[in-house]
Amino acid sequence: APVLPRKRLSGAGMRVDDAERPDSADAGAQKPAELTSPHMESVCENTTTADFKQSNFGNFLPNVRSGGWSDIGSRQYMEDTHVCIADLAKNFGYPTVDKEVVSFYGVFDGHGGKDAAHFVRDNLPRVIVEDADFPLELEKVVSRSFVQIDSQFADKCSHQRTLSSGTTALTAMIFGRSLLVANAGDCRAVLSRCGIAMEMSMDHRPCSLSEKLRVESLGGYVDDGYLNGLLGVTRALGDWHLEGMKEASRPGGGPLSAEPEIKLTTLTKDDEFLVIGSDGLWDVFSNQNAVDFARRRLQEHNDVRRCCREIVEEAIRRGATDNLTAVLVSFHLVAPPQIRVNQPRRVARSISADGLNSLRILLGSQ
Repeated sequence: APVLPRKRLSGAGMRVDDAERPDSADAGAQKPAELTSPHMESVCENTTTADFKQSNFGNFLPNVRSGGWSDIGSRQYMEDTHVCIADLAKNFGYPTVDKEVVSFYGVFDGHGGKDAAHFVRDNLPRVIVEDADFPLELEKVVSRSFVQIDSQFADKCSHQRTLSSGTTALTAMIFGRSLLVANAGDCRAVLSRCGIAMEMSMDHRPCSLSEKLRVESLGGYVDDGYLNGLLGVTRALGDWHLEGMKEASRPGGGPLSAEPEIKLTTLTKDDEFLVIGSDGLWDVFSNQNAVDFARRRLQEHNDVRRCCREIVEEAIRRGATDNLTAVLVSFHLVAPPQIRVNQPRRVARSISADGLNSLRILLGSQ
């Protein structure tokens, strides 16, 4: 691969594949994707990244650990997939400078087949790294990379019509103390801050007023809760085979948008972990419930990958019927602390002499 000039980067690469079968004993050991990029290297989970310059980020030094788990659920086909890359530049053979790591995590929920989800998983990270503005202008880079990879998949589908499908995509990138979440679809990211759930993405569904207005302004419509009567999401990559959804002549055009919504936040020592899940997970977990469940499990064993598996298994026990994927990114090496609840002070109460005498008379008459 050509070496582009870089100003900030370093670490260890990682990829996690999805579980293709419900009885898979190891969600990290899967069949290779049909559209796999040669640059994507499968390595183990629970990878730790701590190559940050403390002088650059104050007193808080994120120690990033990640894990993921998928299950087919009760569906006939597995269309979810996910990826965890501890060092984006190193994973694709680019030089690193100043030992500053840019890590990448993503969940992709396919529909109409798994090809779009696998294509985006295997190629979006590379497109981001190869952008001339990476890593200095990540917000712009990520936004245009979503649209660019969508166009690349359209070209792929034009030569292989059997690949026609779509996928939602939610990615999280961590660089220094910054967390950047990009979302197109109804996967969701939730941050635990001192045990309080902080929503880091918005579900792009036709029932959202802002999305409905955007869709209608671009010539689309919502019918019975579906975009153009066909899709349950208003943003997705792929779906080029669906007429009236996208405009090939105008990248990002049409009512079905591939452009992600971006949210950037600065991490502090109060930020414990990030949960990223496909929509099947959020059908049975509220944001706070997911955070509470994950905190309890991490306090028990502090294993991020095992925690993801337990979240998925709990979702199945609760009656989830969709494919299920959970990725957890922890920002500390130690487990989340127990939350102390301040109990109200006991108020000393006394009784007057007259009251005590009345009480004695009352008790004596019983």
